[in-house]
Amino acid sequence: MRAEVVIDVPFHDVDSMEVVWHGHYLKYFELARCKLLDEFDYNYQQMKASGYAWPVVESHIRYAHGIVFAQKIRVVAILKEWENRLKIEYQIYDLSSQKRLTKGYTIQVAVRIADRELCFVSPPALLTRLQQWSAFQSD
Repeated sequence: MRAEVVIDVPFHDVDSMEVVWHGHYLKYFELARCKLLDEFDYNYQQMKASGYAWPVVESHIRYAHGIVFAQKIRVVAILKEWENRLKIEYQIYDLSSQKRLTKGYTIQVAVRIADRELCFVSPPALLTRLQQWSAFQSD
């Protein structure tokens, strides 16, 4: 399962060298992650309504090539794990050349909102949506 977004890098995301500040890469990952979560109807509002929060507990970014002001980029999010946690991998490409600029991942875990208990397996609310999405895709 994957989703992607295209971003025109804005001026307010760059430093004095017109290179994207390293912290903004996580924002770009988040934009692609939200689109991915929308694909199977379990974005943050649906998570909360189902009684779970999904905090990011780990992130990793490999900065291979700098991204610059006004560059058009394509950010791809790929769901890799979902049984016990959400592991989403990301790749950022230059839109015109398709050169990969960055890669990384985030890990999120389910936490029951009612008692703030960490869940060691993904809740049925997520698994049901993924099954429904999968069935819809194979039709």
